Amino acid sequence: MYIKQVIIQGFKSYREQTVVEPFDPRHNVVVGRNGSGKSNFFYAIQFVLSDEFSHLRPEQRQALLHEGTGPRVISAHVEIIFDNSDGRLPIDKEEVYLRRVIGSKKDQYFLNKRIVTRNDVMNLLESAGFSRSNPYYIVKQGKINQMATAPDSQRLKLLREVAGTRVYDDRREESKFILKETEGKLEKIQDFLRTIEERLKTLEEEKEELKEYQCWDKQRRCLEYTIHERELKENKRKLEELEKSRANSGAEQARLCAEAKTAQEMVRAATKRLKEAKKRSTNCKRGTRYN
Repeated sequence: MYIKQVIIQGFKSYREQTVVEPFDPRHNVVVGRNGSGKSNFFYAIQFVLSDEFSHLRPEQRQALLHEGTGPRVISAHVEIIFDNSDGRLPIDKEEVYLRRVIGSKKDQYFLNKRIVTRNDVMNLLESAGFSRSNPYYIVKQGKINQMATAPDSQRLKLLREVAGTRVYDDRREESKFILKETEGKLEKIQDFLRTIEERLKTLEEEKEELKEYQCWDKQRRCLEYTIHERELKENKRKLEELEKSRANSGAEQARLCAEAKTAQEMVRAATKRLKEAKKRSTNCKRGTRYN
């Protein structure tokens, strides 16, 4: 795998679109006068491939845009086209297009013309040996001496990064964390299942109690129905007797009323006769006194 073409526009000193090609698969030398843009060319490559231009503030983004005469540049992009005929990048294409677009309020990555996240790009590069934390593929002044005098542990770390295994180590640690988190969740689920089983056992006991209660309640209701039925029949019988008694008492009352009326008439007649008798007696007494 090697860089096949670099396209720069609006980035630092590159106002107009600049296409840099061809590149040799092994060695390339960039030469030019002072101020011709050699450093900015390497900055453009770092801008896409390294972690150095990440988490930029708005003023830092603005500093990466071309500032010169003419219309104001509001966005810049750098696109690197890789020859992937050896399949080093885990993408089934012989050419891989990686572009980064930056503006005062945006920072986007594109992989083969499709927008992707920055983590997707970094993981892809690390799988091909492009270290995120120690970009050995861009060696600055003084970096060789630093690597030569580094301790063995750091060199081993660098070799692992060069081999592209760090991304898998990170994923392994992430998988371990997920596994540990899953085990914790599994333990919580098991506790929850035990609680549910205990609750089910309690509910089963309550179910048996409920069945027994329903059986006795059914018998109670049957007995109550029988008692109510008996009481209803008894009350109906008493009601019929009361109806008969009331009917009989009505006839007796009518007879007594008739007798009372007759007696009253007899009393009135006797009273009338008594008055007449008293009157005659008074008249007789007056006649005897005059004689």
